Amino acid sequence: MPELPEVETICRGLSGAIIGRKFIKVQNFRENLRFPFPVNFVKNLEDRKVEAITRRAKYILIHLDNGTTLMVHLGMSGRMVVHNALRNSRDKHDHVIFHDDMGKEIVFNDPRRFGMMDIVNSSAINEHKLIKDLGLEPLLDSFNGQALHEMLKGRKVPVKLAIMNANLVVGVGNIYACESLFSSGISPLRLAGSLSLEECNTLASEIKKVLLEAIKAGGSTLKDYVASSGEAGYFQHNFKVYGREGQPCVTCDDEIKRIVQGGRSTFYCGNCQG
Repeated sequence: MPELPEVETICRGLSGAIIGRKFIKVQNFRENLRFPFPVNFVKNLEDRKVEAITRRAKYILIHLDNGTTLMVHLGMSGRMVVHNALRNSRDKHDHVIFHDDMGKEIVFNDPRRFGMMDIVNSSAINEHKLIKDLGLEPLLDSFNGQALHEMLKGRKVPVKLAIMNANLVVGVGNIYACESLFSSGISPLRLAGSLSLEECNTLASEIKKVLLEAIKAGGSTLKDYVASSGEAGYFQHNFKVYGREGQPCVTCDDEIKRIVQGGRSTFYCGNCQG
């Protein structure tokens, strides 16, 4: 599933391609994805100009010139790819195609159809049912060690599960939780409420660092994800622990371990994160 770095990479690519452009034609080939498309979906998008593109958690927010916002979630396998010229055919899983006034196609493709799209009033985005309960954005200044310490206080769940809880902090998916805990020297088995303020300062800093490095690398491509250009991400080549079970730790040569937490694989070094 695309996480924060992948969605941020797509937002940046779309921003460079379609801000200031108008959707002159929208083709919708399905009645629903994870949810039904909103009523008059195509009609409400055609002849609208893109004024800005932002991100909230893993939602792509395409702000239009009539005070509405197209809200997009990529689900498990979704992608939004910009084609600089019209194509001669449509791929099987191309569910929505946006045509802009410069001849580009922006294609939403989703083989598993767990993605979603909605159109909302721009002024009410933060009250949307899928957004209103989301936690802090980890790349903002407001996410720091003090804030992390306060949100973890008293929590008797493993710290890895806590930092992956989108109601506390958004976008720290499985890969980035494993990598951030490793670079912080914190065991994923530690109870969240046991972390000191100093440890939270380190962890908050490392979460930011790992996410920014992943964005710089264009995200991580393990299976389906590609950027808006159609190119794969490269951060998977920088993994220190994720997916490296049985391999030597890059720091101490101990064997990387794998356990299951919350139904997800956790990779860590028992020595460096003891």
